[in-house]
Amino acid sequence: MHVKNPILGLCQQAKFALSAAKVDQCPEDQGYEVAFAGRSNAGKSSALNTLTHASLARTSKTPGRTQLLNFFSLDEERRLVDLPGYGYAKVPIPLKQHWQRHLEAYLGSRESLRGVILMMDVRHPMTDFDQMMLDWSVASNMPMHILLTKADKLTYGAAKNTLLKVQAEIRKGWGEGVTIQLFSAPKRQGLEEAYGVLANWMELADKPAE
Repeated sequence: MHVKNPILGLCQQAKFALSAAKVDQCPEDQGYEVAFAGRSNAGKSSALNTLTHASLARTSKTPGRTQLLNFFSLDEERRLVDLPGYGYAKVPIPLKQHWQRHLEAYLGSRESLRGVILMMDVRHPMTDFDQMMLDWSVASNMPMHILLTKADKLTYGAAKNTLLKVQAEIRKGWGEGVTIQLFSAPKRQGLEEAYGVLANWMELADKPAE
């Protein structure tokens, strides 16, 4: 009998919890949290909505609309966090500095953070922001999993070639600890692999028998 991944049921009942402009407005720092990061146009909101089968994260034709830390509860002790999008030119400089300050404070202080899902547009991977996040992940010993989003915008062969190229670049520069996959929200491609990572980080993955 096929046993459904336990994270799937939790993601399907995800609910908006709160938005925080500063770290001291975040939920109590306990349990399990997985944060979603990415440049403003990397498809972060679409990925979150596809994984939760809901319209939790606001998608917009104007990138950079996520200006707060948005928390979504899966159960009493597990949460997903939508981090502010980065790198959108039309956002005023003071606002960018505010985001950066509070994003760094969140990433650097949150005990319940178990891993970061980093979104990269498969057509434009490894931006300066992406590399900065990879540097932070390795320096902080924080697990990171990359979704190469918008994989449907390329042929399968081109997307696969990009995956292999980026994978090799990451292994060379940041080691073996970062995992990566192709993902497409419209085609629902890569969901099982992403769910597996979430289940593992949130300690819901099936444990081998003793």
